[in-house]
Amino acid sequence: MFFILSKALLFILSPFFWIVVSLIAYFWFRQPKWKKRALITSICLFLFFTNTAIFLTFCNMWEVPGTPIEKVKKHDVGIVLSGMAEYDNSLQRLSIRRSGDRIWQAITLYQTGKIDKMLITGESGYISERGLKEAQQFKELLVKWGIPESDILTEEVSKNTHENAAESKKVLNEYPELKSYLLITSGTHMRRSLACFEHEGLKSTPFSTDLYTSENQHFFWDQYIVPDVSNFDSWNKLIKEWVGYISYWMVGYI
Repeated sequence: MFFILSKALLFILSPFFWIVVSLIAYFWFRQPKWKKRALITSICLFLFFTNTAIFLTFCNMWEVPGTPIEKVKKHDVGIVLSGMAEYDNSLQRLSIRRSGDRIWQAITLYQTGKIDKMLITGESGYISERGLKEAQQFKELLVKWGIPESDILTEEVSKNTHENAAESKKVLNEYPELKSYLLITSGTHMRRSLACFEHEGLKSTPFSTDLYTSENQHFFWDQYIVPDVSNFDSWNKLIKEWVGYISYWMVGYI
């Protein structure tokens, strides 16, 4: 129930939803004063949430900064959180999203000797069945690429970050020789993920991927003035993390 309610809440809080609501209000109201206010609200919301500089400023305050691979100390296992791909049922293959950088960086960390094993955690974050079995399917792919099966652990039942941590703990309890953990996930997702894993007693070192910002943040001139509708999706992801962190705190997951 918590999983379904969280999806519904995120839809209601999405910037695009409120722009649609304000436009509906514009066409619904009959009094010129209220029509004008609804139109101005729609325009302001659109300009705010499509402005790249504004989004990146807020994102920079939330993202956990990245670490150069050469500065990463060796760890027994890299824990790779799911949410990286979709599954093409027609072609029967994984299709990488932006957050697929998680597995890309995990492979690089493994190949450079920074981690001895990978633990891929998570089945699918969808409400309905869409053919995605992320941990299992990524393991099959990595084995085809030549990575030894014994070096790829999986947790194949979790559907959210809280479950990622709880179920990963069960898997790692079977491997007491694995003592140091490198947590690999998106920079915007890292703060909530770290809190969940630490709540489960899995103290981990963060390794942020697919970062939107950097510690030395700067903007190009067009990011100040040119609207970019792709920022709607970016805002949705950021708001998801804010809401998720607060919700997890309220129910005791962190």
